[in-house]
Amino acid sequence: MDLDVHLAAIVAGDTRAFGQWMAGAEDSVRLSLRSFATVVDVEAVLQEALLRIWQVAPRFEPDGKPNGLLRLGIRVARNLAISEVRRTRATPVEPTALEIAFEPQAPDPLLRRAIIECRQQLPPKPREALDARLQSAGAQDDAELATSLRMKLNTFLQNFTRARQLLADCLRRKGIVV
Repeated sequence: MDLDVHLAAIVAGDTRAFGQWMAGAEDSVRLSLRSFATVVDVEAVLQEALLRIWQVAPRFEPDGKPNGLLRLGIRVARNLAISEVRRTRATPVEPTALEIAFEPQAPDPLLRRAIIECRQQLPPKPREALDARLQSAGAQDDAELATSLRMKLNTFLQNFTRARQLLADCLRRKGIVV
């Protein structure tokens, strides 16, 4: 289906039309980012890309081919992911190396204390989102967690992303590289 059927309404500022376009486009944009999943926060990149599409849609000029806005969304998302990789200087890691890195080890009391201190410094809403995700241990999806916290899914994901970033920044200031 050509999602550009929503373009005229989106250009006119119709948020419902954009929501319908997003519902049809999100999976394709997300799939285009799968190769970045080990090195960037794909959810944050996806959200930023969709926000940028909403902002540039009024200036978008279709090229006559189907799904022009979707193709632009994919390009924007991939460029954001590439920029994030460059910004963080992240390098992909082999899955076996990750398994070895996460093997149970003796707890480090100084690291544990630093994590607790940084977690306590988080603003309330991001801390709620982080705590909910950690407590669920993967048993609930994000939509369920958002509902349990009386947040919209997008708000929950933004709060979780913010919590991760703030936690990493705090740990970095304590000399702990995440």
